[in-house]
Amino acid sequence: MQTIYADGIANITLIDGIIRLDLVNITQLEKDKANIRQVGALALSLPALLRTHEQLTQAINKMVEDGILKKEDAQPAVTDGSI
Repeated sequence: MQTIYADGIANITLIDGIIRLDLVNITQLEKDKANIRQVGALALSLPALLRTHEQLTQAINKMVEDGILKKEDAQPAVTDGSI
């Protein structure tokens, strides 16, 4: 199994019932603009996307309960404006 580190998602598309997410890394910050490089892609069915959302929500809520994370800590997403 391969592990891919990603700083965020740059593009989300829905084509024929499949959600595709481009995984990106920030390579450089210039003024208020981030230069990004695609490092992978993730394709999920709609039911898989909903299950993933639920699992991530539960993980975030647990980290908030444990004092590891505060809801205000969320950073703006790196996106290219799609969807």
